[in-house]
Amino acid sequence: MIKNRYSLLFALFFSLLLSPLCAQDQIAKDEFRYQPDWDSIRGRYQCPQWFRDAKFGIFVFWGPASVPQVGNDKYGAWMYAKNYVPAGVNVRKYHQTHFGHQSKFGYKDFFPRFTMEKFDPEKWTALFVESGARYIVPVAEMHDGYAMYASKHTRWNVVDVGPKRDVMRQLVDAAREKNLKVGLSSHFALNRQFYPKWDPTFDTNDPQYQDLYWKPVDKEAAPTQQFLDHWWDRTTDIVDSYQPDILWFDFGLDKPGFEPVHKKIMAYYYNKGLEWDKEVVLQNKNMKNESFPEDLMVLDIERGRQSETSERPWQTDTAVGKISWTWIINENYKTSNFLIDELVDIVSKNGNLLLSVGPKPDGTIGDKESAILKEFGAWLKLNGEAIYGTRPWKIYGEGPSKFAQGETKFKHKHHTEYDDVESVAADIRFTASGDVLYATSLAWPDDGVFKITSLRSNNPHESRAIASVDFVSGTESIEWTQDDEALVIQTQKNKPCEAAYVFRIRFADE
Repeated sequence: MIKNRYSLLFALFFSLLLSPLCAQDQIAKDEFRYQPDWDSIRGRYQCPQWFRDAKFGIFVFWGPASVPQVGNDKYGAWMYAKNYVPAGVNVRKYHQTHFGHQSKFGYKDFFPRFTMEKFDPEKWTALFVESGARYIVPVAEMHDGYAMYASKHTRWNVVDVGPKRDVMRQLVDAAREKNLKVGLSSHFALNRQFYPKWDPTFDTNDPQYQDLYWKPVDKEAAPTQQFLDHWWDRTTDIVDSYQPDILWFDFGLDKPGFEPVHKKIMAYYYNKGLEWDKEVVLQNKNMKNESFPEDLMVLDIERGRQSETSERPWQTDTAVGKISWTWIINENYKTSNFLIDELVDIVSKNGNLLLSVGPKPDGTIGDKESAILKEFGAWLKLNGEAIYGTRPWKIYGEGPSKFAQGETKFKHKHHTEYDDVESVAADIRFTASGDVLYATSLAWPDDGVFKITSLRSNNPHESRAIASVDFVSGTESIEWTQDDEALVIQTQKNKPCEAAYVFRIRFADE
């Protein structure tokens, strides 16, 4: 009893001794604020571990562009265009045939038809969890200027026209209930030059709608202070109202004239993260220059990826469809097999995959898109230990990868993507978790024999001998040998799944 009493007194004295130091640490933490200066941010900010561990997220490309069901998210510009014909459809003529001339029925007139009457945030987020995603990034506002949230700075928003309720709040709350991280994307920087105005009869030239279509501008000219202020108000409204874990920007913000807001918005958002006591991520699509230094944010690459392992975390955003981002009835969907191979390749190079789905205007997610997400989830449930929480190995892989042809770091200029073709058996990607190495084959060899030359005896990457090989993807027994030519793994020829195949490898202690 006496011993316990002395222990209690000692603990009390020790806590009193440390309390001023702890208080000082807390004061220092509370007082620190990022300044709109690269050096201030560089000295403190690091990409959060949760983002590096998550690996897979869902991009939600919703909005009124899904109403006409042709074209894609740029329908609002194409319906006024002179000659641009995307996906084999002359959108301007299509619009006039189905809806009327653009002077009578403009893009704004789609908004009341965007009702989302069947939207079920619980069903959506259950699907996202089933897919294996660890975060979501719903579009907050596209180039078209329609706010998918309860905006304080535009009448063109989901509460005032369209769904007539804050569907963003419903989705954000439902996702967080399921422990998903939630980001929001802003594409608004391009709005000032998004809508063509070459025909004076178009409603895009009507002064009463300039708060949607903006004023006529010289596309080569820098944005006015009025536009910069409006962009700032809308962006900080998103940040303050929904406290996103990720703030994602589309191109437009990289145009000359936006430099004054770059440091300012980064410092503002990172300071909000401090106030919220959570680690946040800022992303800017395709921007790798002094405007947004890569070490101060996470680079996002649209429909492309790094050709080699990156020292810094990065992300690919791509869509389940080959044509569009938003919902269209004539979409040509990729296979889940191809997309899972993309995920494996990206993760092996220190990246994340943000996979876009386009909900219908009634608020439902289509059957084909749902099926792809469920197939993702089934694969990750079986093989996720080779993805979540992993880090790149000494090399990202081996073999004549199907991703190698024409591969560049940035393919956004032409919005091209790799062909949906079958991989060859030699395609191997590596990931690591602690002392465990994962080797993932992007194809199944006809004879069921996997040969990994990078793991041969006396290879330059690992001096230790292999101690064990386990088949993560399958339950059947395997046999393996390691010699001067390769690590050879013999399976029983029965494919356990329809995508990539994972082996867990441990090395002997030296």
